[in-house]
Amino acid sequence: MKEKELRRSMSVFPIGTVMKLTDLSARQIRYYEEQSLIFPERSEGNRRMYSLNDIDVLLEIKDYLADGLNMAGIKRVYEMKQAEAEAHVNSTLTDEDVRRILHDELVSQGGLAPRNPNLFGSPRL
Repeated sequence: MKEKELRRSMSVFPIGTVMKLTDLSARQIRYYEEQSLIFPERSEGNRRMYSLNDIDVLLEIKDYLADGLNMAGIKRVYEMKQAEAEAHVNSTLTDEDVRRILHDELVSQGGLAPRNPNLFGSPRL
């Protein structure tokens, strides 16, 4: 993780500061947590602590609500973002994958691959 992203994900803001930065009430912020839209960490004293990323999400939620999107729609947007992020992570090729693909391509281009007679019909004599 890059240092910038690491710092943005550090939970350092108490709910009072988040309320001032987002102009949301404590109840609204807790509601979005209940809806699994944000995931604040807990301090040793069991206080919610928020990161810059959490604040960004809260501001996005405010924007979506202002645009007329309801809570179900907002949750769907974040589910789609999560699915897209997971698909991107799963689509990353490893060195092993690249080597296998390159090997298969070289073998097939060089005419060294075994021919499947059922694939292109019966061989002509």
